[in-house]
Amino acid sequence: MYLSKLKLKSIGLALFVITFLFTSHAKSLDKFDRADRVSDYFAGILSFNENEYDESYKFFRKLDGLESSHPDYSAKYLYSLVNSGNFREAFNYSKKLERQNVNIFESRLVLGVYYLKYSKLDLAKENFQKAKETKRSVLNDYVTNSLNNWSNLKSSNLNNSMIEIKKIDERFENLKKIQNIFLNCYFDSPNTENLYKELISNKKTDFSRYNYFYASFMANSGKTKEAKQIVNSALKSYPRNLKLNQFKADLNENKNISIFNCKNEAHVSAEILYITANALSSQSIYPLSNFYLNLAKFLNEDFHSYDTLLAENFYKIENFKEAKKIYNSLSKKGEAYSWYSAKQLARIYLQEEEKEKGIKIISDTYDSLVNKEIYETFDYAEFLKNNERFKESIKFYSEIISKVKNNHPLYAEATDGRGVAYERIGEWENAEKDLLASLKANPDQAYVINYLAYSWIEQGVKIEQSLSMLEKANKLRSNDPYIIDSLGWALFKLKRFKESKKYLQLAVRLMPGDPIVNDHYGDVLWKNGNEIQARYYWNYVLNLEKADKDLKEKAQKKLIKGL
Repeated sequence: MYLSKLKLKSIGLALFVITFLFTSHAKSLDKFDRADRVSDYFAGILSFNENEYDESYKFFRKLDGLESSHPDYSAKYLYSLVNSGNFREAFNYSKKLERQNVNIFESRLVLGVYYLKYSKLDLAKENFQKAKETKRSVLNDYVTNSLNNWSNLKSSNLNNSMIEIKKIDERFENLKKIQNIFLNCYFDSPNTENLYKELISNKKTDFSRYNYFYASFMANSGKTKEAKQIVNSALKSYPRNLKLNQFKADLNENKNISIFNCKNEAHVSAEILYITANALSSQSIYPLSNFYLNLAKFLNEDFHSYDTLLAENFYKIENFKEAKKIYNSLSKKGEAYSWYSAKQLARIYLQEEEKEKGIKIISDTYDSLVNKEIYETFDYAEFLKNNERFKESIKFYSEIISKVKNNHPLYAEATDGRGVAYERIGEWENAEKDLLASLKANPDQAYVINYLAYSWIEQGVKIEQSLSMLEKANKLRSNDPYIIDSLGWALFKLKRFKESKKYLQLAVRLMPGDPIVNDHYGDVLWKNGNEIQARYYWNYVLNLEKADKDLKEKAQKKLIKGL
């Protein structure tokens, strides 16, 4: 029987307390004269470690007097305040630390961001400099140097500001390029547009995000027509880019497009914090990533890209409650955000085993879209297919196929998707036709090759051709267990049992819990004279929950009679 989450927390709390009390840190709790205050402290730590910031905030706020003796508590309390959206309280607490001469990186950063927001630039600079002095690291230096520079622009010029940017560690070279553009824009440099063009044309690094900033710069300069051209051109390469799609809609509807302005120190500083948060998120450092994201949101609350990353961070740490809260809020920010949020919410509901709820929200949202593009239709078709709504998905795949030419990127994907759906409802002739059409449009689709070839093998047809195709797929996707299994199974059907064993053995190592792979390996072991081992794997299939009824019946028969 599994222990409840509450019991596990209690056990964890007890162990944590015992460990803590036998360390030097215990001295920091000397002034706590009540056991409940000690309990609040440790409960706050546990909640924080589980990324439950609302809970850790509730516990930490009950404590007072620990700041001077335990700076780690203060840092975690600030994380909890900022990450739970209580920025004003975070500012007040940081001021309290300042009055007590407690200098920690987090409090100085909060103060600096607050003063920057309200254009108290001298105070912002002062605090960013103090933040840098409290906790030195390559990342902290990048953040504080950058923010300090942007707090100093009103009393500086382009050349002096560029000198400061050049001081940033060379490991941040791409980020220096971005700041270079923003500085040129801030100081009305005629070189700004060329710098944007150079950046987005860079093929070595993905700067696709900066198509939006380029378009925004043009729109804010009164060049709406040029802004639309930039967006439309970028969407040909990045058709699913959320920010570009929403900006396109906003431009067409003449909505407010000034949510980012490179002449606004707070806006650019927010982007610097976002870049930092994104880097931390990619390293799975979610509490710190969320901290920087929330600081960015404070500086530019209308820039919803910060919300998308914040929600994704919550999703990755399985805090679905907070993720859903953000997606529900984003769904009201325009059609592009509405569709994006519906897809993410549906993903969460599937994780929570509420499949029907997920299907409903994405279906209702799709039906409500005024401007349905082919990519929205494709996403919807894919969702339906992946959730076994095969007949419904065929309708939407067909809609896409009728609208695009066979050289369009979606043609190969849509014919593949429809082909799979046809196969799953037993219409093989249509399925085969679509899968072949998909491969004709794009011959290097390893998974489509695998699907078609394996289907032929199971039907006992075109096995030699299937083998050749699967060898190609294996080169395209080396070490993919599904392709390796198919390749081994093709060799098995051709009675090349020794070669087959090599591939199926590798497949079972890569997917030890897959029932079909284990069944295949049992078969090839039998054919290679390893009958005892074969029965072991067939018996293993019987104990796998994922194995369907038909497969278990076949395995049972082989256990009795062999092959």
